[in-house]
Amino acid sequence: MNTPAHLIFAATAFSKPNTAKVTGGAIAGGLFPDLSLYVLAAWSFLVVGNDAQHVFGIQYFSADWQDIFAVDNSFFVWAAIIMLGVSLRRDWLWVFGASGFLHICLDFPLHHDDARRHFWPATDWVFESPVSYWDGAHYGSVVGAIEMSLVAFCAIILIRRFKTSFLAWFYGTLATLQLAPAIIFGLMF
Repeated sequence: MNTPAHLIFAATAFSKPNTAKVTGGAIAGGLFPDLSLYVLAAWSFLVVGNDAQHVFGIQYFSADWQDIFAVDNSFFVWAAIIMLGVSLRRDWLWVFGASGFLHICLDFPLHHDDARRHFWPATDWVFESPVSYWDGAHYGSVVGAIEMSLVAFCAIILIRRFKTSFLAWFYGTLATLQLAPAIIFGLMF
């Protein structure tokens, strides 16, 4: 799934008005499994000077990058964070873990040839789903439409939940980032 959708789904599931730490944990957990990709891609684009074809066609699939993705996309890592948060009685920490866990639960069935090692360190096995959130050859257009609908629904919930606060604006912006390209390309083509 696209990162803005992960943030919106995590916030819908776990954020609460007037609990900044818990809401921050939800947002951070929704982002964190994708963060390494953004950092690595930014470094490759901006510092090394690679083009998108090299970054997403070669480096993304390299052993080094996949080793990093295995850690931040591991069910075991996120389950351990949840357990740590519960045992320490830190709501923000278990919500961070639960949001990261939700993120990879949503990614697991929606990645085909770009799937990750979700069961690291127990195994290096990769589930290559027959369904992809983006690849039209693997139902990406159907999944994308469902994702967009759910994002719009959850954005309405979040905007109503947080009413006039900064977070209502933030969630509306995330939904726009997620939905705008589909609407613009839909109108163009």
